[in-house]
Amino acid sequence: MERSSAETRVRELQDLLNQYNYEYHVLDKPSVPDVEYDKLLHELKKLEEDHPELVTPDSPTQRVGGTVSEQFKKVSHRTPMLSLGNAFNEEDLRDFDRRVRNSIGDHITYICELKIDGLAVSLRYEDGLFVQGATRGDGAIGEDITANLRTIRSIPLKLKKPFSIEVRGEAFMPRSSFIALNKEKEKQEELPFANPRNAAAGSLRQLDPRIAASRNLDLYLYGIGEIGETGVQSQSGGLDLLSELGFKTNNERRKCKTIDDVLEYVAEWTEKRAELQYDIDGIVIKVDALSHQEEMGATAKSPRWAIAFKFPAEEVVTILHDIELSIGRTGVITPTALLEPVLVAGTTVQRASLHNEDLIREKDIRLGDHVVVKKAGDIIPEVVSVILERRTGEERHFSMPDQCPACESDLARIEGEVALRCLNPKCPAQIQEGLIHFVSRNAMNIDGLGEKVVAQLFREKLIEDVADIYSLTMDQLINLERMGEKSASNLLKAIEASKENSLEKLLFGLGIRHVGAKAAKTIAQNFETMDRLREASEEELLQINEIGDKMASAIVTYFEQEEVSELIIELKEAGVNLTYKGPKLQRAENLDSSLAGKTVVLTGKLVQLTRNEAKEKIEILGGNVTGSVSKKTDLLVAGEDAGSKLSKAQELGITIWDEDQLLEEINGQEV
Repeated sequence: MERSSAETRVRELQDLLNQYNYEYHVLDKPSVPDVEYDKLLHELKKLEEDHPELVTPDSPTQRVGGTVSEQFKKVSHRTPMLSLGNAFNEEDLRDFDRRVRNSIGDHITYICELKIDGLAVSLRYEDGLFVQGATRGDGAIGEDITANLRTIRSIPLKLKKPFSIEVRGEAFMPRSSFIALNKEKEKQEELPFANPRNAAAGSLRQLDPRIAASRNLDLYLYGIGEIGETGVQSQSGGLDLLSELGFKTNNERRKCKTIDDVLEYVAEWTEKRAELQYDIDGIVIKVDALSHQEEMGATAKSPRWAIAFKFPAEEVVTILHDIELSIGRTGVITPTALLEPVLVAGTTVQRASLHNEDLIREKDIRLGDHVVVKKAGDIIPEVVSVILERRTGEERHFSMPDQCPACESDLARIEGEVALRCLNPKCPAQIQEGLIHFVSRNAMNIDGLGEKVVAQLFREKLIEDVADIYSLTMDQLINLERMGEKSASNLLKAIEASKENSLEKLLFGLGIRHVGAKAAKTIAQNFETMDRLREASEEELLQINEIGDKMASAIVTYFEQEEVSELIIELKEAGVNLTYKGPKLQRAENLDSSLAGKTVVLTGKLVQLTRNEAKEKIEILGGNVTGSVSKKTDLLVAGEDAGSKLSKAQELGITIWDEDQLLEEINGQEV
C-alpha cells in the first residue's frame, strides 16, 4: 500500500478502534464483537509495522487496554493483566513459533487452552481465604467486584491449602443460563442480551449482588498472577496446582511439542466449538515453561510467549437499504451502510462501516443490493462484497455529496487523503463532536456530561465552544430533559473539579490534530505552561523526540488562530488550570543521576514501588527502561524472586541493584 493510502487507513482505523474501545470498556455497551475488533487491530498493527513513521502515541496498538469505570472501587493489580497478541491464520501461528524458537531455541513445549468468551477477572486469596476479586480493567487497575464474584459457586471461598495467592480466570455465562435469562427478559418486555459474553459482563457489574447471583455464572481459572513460593515451574503445572487447590480449570487443554501439533488442536476445536456448553472465541497458545516465559518477556501491552488464535468471522447476506453520512470532529465524512437487520456472530447488525467513497466505488455498492456482511475479527460489521447475481435492475447508485450535510459548506479532499472533509471550522457537527471529545474520560473527564447531554446543550445553544461549559448555571441545566436538581448539581461539581486538571488533559481535550493523550503529556512535561507552549516554534517542538514534523506543524498552526487565542483567554478567566501538575521532567544532560542515559531492566517483585512507578521515576532521571537483558543493558534492578534475567545479567557482567539502591538514587534526586 502506498504511503498516502496507508496513512489515511491508519488514521481511520485508529479513530474507529478508539471508539470501540470506549464503547466496550467505558460504556459497557460494545457495538461490535471481539473478532471484528481484533481483525481491524491486526490490520492496523501490520500497517504500522510497514510504516513505523505513522505510529502515534494515541494509537490503539500503544495501549493495553480500556478506561476504568467509576462505579466500583479501583483495585491495582500487583502484576499487570496484559492482553494477548492475536493470530488469524496458520501463517500467523508459524510466525509466532519462529519468534519463540529464535528467542529460546528448539527445546520448547506449548500448552493450548480454549479461549473462553467472557470477562477476565483476578481473585486474591490470603491464607487460603478469598478476600478480593477484580475485573481486568485497563490491565493495571480494575474494579472491585468481590461481592458479585462470591455468588459464582465454582469459585472456592476457602482453598484446600492455606495459600496466599492471586489467580486469574474467565467468568462466563453458560448457554443454558443465557437462554433462560433472555426468556425471562422477554417475559418482562425488556431488551435481551445480544450474547453470553455481554450478559456475563453486565451481570458482574451489577451493584446489587443478588442480581449477579440469579444469573448462574461460571468461571474457569487459566493462570496464576504471582507465582511466589508455590514451586510452580510451568503453565501446565500451575493449572494442576489450581485444580489441587479446589479451583475449576478447563480439562480440554493439551501440551504440544510442535507447531503442527498446535495447528491440529486448533483445527479440532474450530470444528467442535459448537458442541461445548459455553462460548469460545479462539485458542490460547502459551510457552509452557515459566523460565522460558521470563526469558522472552513482554511488551507494554502483551507477553511475547503467548498468542491467541481467533476463529474465522461468520459471513451472512442481507440487504443494504441506504447509506448514512456522519461528520467527525476533524471534518471527515464517513459513510455507513444501513442494513436489513441480520444476526452476525451472535449479535444483530443494522449498520456497517463503508469507510470512504473509494471503497463504495471499488466494491460497486448500490442502494438495494444484496450484500455479504461479516464482523472483521468478529467485532466491526463491514460489507465484504455485493452479490451481483441478485441484482434486479432497481438498485440505485450512491454518490457522495458536494456539500456538508450539516452546514452545506463545500467538501474537499486534501491531497494524499482518501476521505472527504468539511473544512468549515464553524460546522455544527464538528463543533458538537469536538465538545464530546473535550469532556471525555481521557480528556477533561467531566462525569455526567455525556453525548446526549452535550447534544441537548448544543441544540439549545447553551454551549457553542468548550469555554461555554464553564459558564453553565443551575437554571440552565434543570430545564434539560431528564436533568433533575441533583443531577444538575453533580454535573456542576464535576465541571468545577475539571478546572483543576493538569495541562495535558486540557491539551488532549482541545483536539489539536495529531496530538493524542500520550503526546499531550509529553508536550505538557516539556513546556509546563500553556503560555510557553503557545510561543513555541516548530524547531523547539521538534527537539522533543516523540514529536514529528506533522505534529509540530499542527500545534503551531493551531495556536496561530485568533479564535484559539480568544478561547485560551476565556478558559483562563473561567479558572481552568493551564499548568502541568505532574512530575517534572529532568533532562539527562542536566542530571547528576547515575541513571541518566542508561538502559535499565526491572525484574522480580518490587515491594516499595510498583513497576509503573519505578519505570516513571527512572525515565524522569533520564534512564530508558526495557524489557529484556542484552549486551546493551547498563543496569538491572532485581526485586524479590528475580529469575533468569538476573542470571543472564550476572553472566554478562551487568551492574545489578536491589530496590533499596534504586530508591536511594531516586530519593537523592528528589523525584
